[in-house]
Amino acid sequence: MTKPKNILVAPLNWGLGHATRCIPIINELQKNGFTPILASDGKALELLKKEFPNLKHFTLPSYHIKYAKKGVFFKLKLALNLPKLIIAVQQEKKLVNKLVAEEEITGIISDNRFGVYHNSIPSVYITHQLNVLSGITTKLSSKIHQRIIKKFDECWIPDFKSTTNFSGKLSQLNNSDYNLKYIGVLSRFKRKNTPIKYNYLVILSGPEPQRTLLEDKLLSVLKNYPKKILFIKGIIESVQKTTITDNITCYNYMTSAELERAINESNIIIARSGYTTIMDLAKMNKKAFFIPTPGQSEQLYLAERLQKHGYVPYCKQDDFTLGELKKVDTYNGLSVTNKETLNFTELFNCFQSK
Repeated sequence: MTKPKNILVAPLNWGLGHATRCIPIINELQKNGFTPILASDGKALELLKKEFPNLKHFTLPSYHIKYAKKGVFFKLKLALNLPKLIIAVQQEKKLVNKLVAEEEITGIISDNRFGVYHNSIPSVYITHQLNVLSGITTKLSSKIHQRIIKKFDECWIPDFKSTTNFSGKLSQLNNSDYNLKYIGVLSRFKRKNTPIKYNYLVILSGPEPQRTLLEDKLLSVLKNYPKKILFIKGIIESVQKTTITDNITCYNYMTSAELERAINESNIIIARSGYTTIMDLAKMNKKAFFIPTPGQSEQLYLAERLQKHGYVPYCKQDDFTLGELKKVDTYNGLSVTNKETLNFTELFNCFQSK
């Protein structure tokens, strides 16, 4: 009997970035004869269900990740949610054991879900954060995350190993005990030469309430801008909704194909400095303006790094004005200069072991 090639793909539900960067991997799994089985929760799972309606899917326990209204309380909010997260990971581990047996799963790809692995089958962890920035607790949070990574057979890092990479010190680890594979830029999009329709494209995502706070701020400021703006709220709902008010066209969400077209047709992208967004815009060779999520050290680090190297300017959420956008003209924008290409067939060889 032929051994099944069912691969469980489980991204973290923290914004949409973890789910969207799994989309090219899911597509490549299917091209290589594997059958992806999807598992997540909340908006991340809803997005994947819309992208892959014919694939089997399962709901995992929620990590209960929520932001505080004020960035200064972000770490406190996470600390208070820690007991719920630990319980969720324990429940997640039990469910994975059940799925492996019942669905004949022969491999696992976990994007930052701590409990999605199995000792008897090849288990892969995707992250760009070998080092987790958390202020004075960075050393502790990094060690904890690295202990989690050690439970997996391989760790795939969506970046290049060189010091001129996108993630900087986040993805650098001088330790040979970890089976690390740098897989380059991971994006669901392709650049196309299309006419520009919008001067600005706003792409929102991330946990509440910060997503809504930024939406309100941007709509208030950009309503005074005379040229065309496309605004994607990042709200995954059962029905796609569109509203047009003066110069701003709003969508609650877009599919991958629609968003790819929108980015190609837009001159400048306004977004959070989330890592998946950076990968996507680099692949599309786009100019951007970033507004890091208040209190999130990783996004602030990435925004500061990209501004320092002359790629993309940024400002704090409370400081955003139309005048800030003028800075974009003096920056180079994002692009992929490293021409290394990923061989997915070789990457998936790990699922033939164990």
